[in-house]
Amino acid sequence: MRDTMAEKTLARQGYHLVGSGAVKPCLWLNRSLRGGDQCYKHHFYGIASHRCVQMTPTLECNHLCLHCWRPIDDPVPGRKATEPAELLEGILQGQQRFISGYGGSATTDPERLAEARDPKHMAISLMGEPTLYPYLKEFIDLVMKRGMTTFLVSNATRPEVLAELRPTQLYLSLNAPNEEKYRQVCNPSQELWPKVLQSLQLLKERRCRSVIRMTLARGLNMDGIEDYARLIGDAEPDFVELKAYMHLGRSRARLERAAMPQHSEIMALAHSLGELLGYRLEAEVPLSRVALLSRESSPRFIEMELQPDDEERF
Repeated sequence: MRDTMAEKTLARQGYHLVGSGAVKPCLWLNRSLRGGDQCYKHHFYGIASHRCVQMTPTLECNHLCLHCWRPIDDPVPGRKATEPAELLEGILQGQQRFISGYGGSATTDPERLAEARDPKHMAISLMGEPTLYPYLKEFIDLVMKRGMTTFLVSNATRPEVLAELRPTQLYLSLNAPNEEKYRQVCNPSQELWPKVLQSLQLLKERRCRSVIRMTLARGLNMDGIEDYARLIGDAEPDFVELKAYMHLGRSRARLERAAMPQHSEIMALAHSLGELLGYRLEAEVPLSRVALLSRESSPRFIEMELQPDDEERF
């Protein structure tokens, strides 16, 4: 079958397509393998960027968020859902293919390269909405049986699927304080706000570590902090991440560069939201313009691989 234009575009952008899904090395993996800094998941939770596999089991999404920089507005049609075992093997092989390219470079950190050949974490967050993949529970179970941790990022529109899942850490995106703003910001394919509310309620069951993730754009969704606090307070997540919208990729056709908040604006919102929720400001990464709020009882680190100077960032 001949590749579609959308598939060719993804390949040019560094995506390795594996059946219905894809894997792609991120900027932070590259920096980490060269002995540099690591992403916010490292500073917040101890996840090593060079041992992290960034992937998705599906390229489909039921949102077209204004702030999304992924190429979700060019759907890839007709890709049958890949069986979990086949998908996992293809994803890991694709990751090893990426890693092998660093072996001959003088700038590669040899110790980190050796560690990268044995990945320990899978971020199910590359693009699309993972809960649209029909074998997500089975896939996560297979990953964790390999001794890998899993972060699942969902737009919270399929609570019936989320109820069956046990990732290491579950992220729910909350990018609007109410239904009207949700329709404006997220452009859902149908009326999905009631599903989002159901998913938020699921977090109270404490089946796994939980995070509410907010991507914030100036002039779009940075108001209504009391409404955000009410929704998040009812959900009782372990953590809340406030992340600035970044003017990248396809989002540049929808939002102006001026919509990208400064880190100081994110920190001001984090302080306000933390006070309303009774959460403490746990950490920040200014380069990524992201702040972390935490419940008092929530242990933060999953893998204690921080370097001594990492704590100085906070």
